[in-house]
Amino acid sequence: MTLLPAQNGSLTIVGTGIKLVSHITVEARVCIEKAEKVLFLLADAAADIWITRLNINSESMDDCYIHGEPRYYAYDRMVERILSYVRKGLNVCVVFYGHPGVFVDPAHESIRRARMEGFPACMLPGISAEDCLFAELGIDPSENGCQSFEATDFLVYKRKFDNRSSLILWQIGVIGDPTFNRNGYKNSPLAILYNVLKQHYPSDHEVTIYEASPYSICDSIIQRIPLKKMPEVVVSAMSTLYVPPKERSFADKIMLDQLQKIIKE
Repeated sequence: MTLLPAQNGSLTIVGTGIKLVSHITVEARVCIEKAEKVLFLLADAAADIWITRLNINSESMDDCYIHGEPRYYAYDRMVERILSYVRKGLNVCVVFYGHPGVFVDPAHESIRRARMEGFPACMLPGISAEDCLFAELGIDPSENGCQSFEATDFLVYKRKFDNRSSLILWQIGVIGDPTFNRNGYKNSPLAILYNVLKQHYPSDHEVTIYEASPYSICDSIIQRIPLKKMPEVVVSAMSTLYVPPKERSFADKIMLDQLQKIIKE
């Protein structure tokens, strides 16, 4: 496809962070306030109201979802709506919950297509659920390494991982379910996930079910349980599983010697 010449109209995608108001960056807030059109998809009604107060030219994309329909249909509708305003020559700001580039397919696709059509497009970072998890669980991902997978992807593609490093599995409350459900998700097959993990960890290995709180006045949900209890836990669509390393790693002496030799030369 031939790129079109640069036109009036642009796209900036931002995130609100996890906690309402307090997590948004100064850069993202300014972008929202100055945009000619704001589109948003956030976690609750309070956040929706706050965005419309920042910019009266704001519009929710929640109506892109249809109950019981595969979620990717809604993502396609979002992309088309976003680009329709960019094509009209407007400076568009799209606001998503958390980090706008993490588990947000329409954000990446909108930027890709806007750039293909010759419009300037960029993404600004936001505080993600992973950032909150590291802070609240006291995890330094550099200490043992950290592996991160979407839970259904982890199971379906039989992802390889090292149980001597931290393991994070996202969206454990919607395993195997690609649809949108306004009434919430039930009966996530955690037993299947447990059956895979028990091959790599002892049954009494402590794991954490984590859900970051979107409000400063409420605590995050942190449930520390032995692995064997995982199939009994009630989870939500926002729940994340953190599995700490099974055992410590030991340094490769040959590699250490090679590195020291190079450094001393």
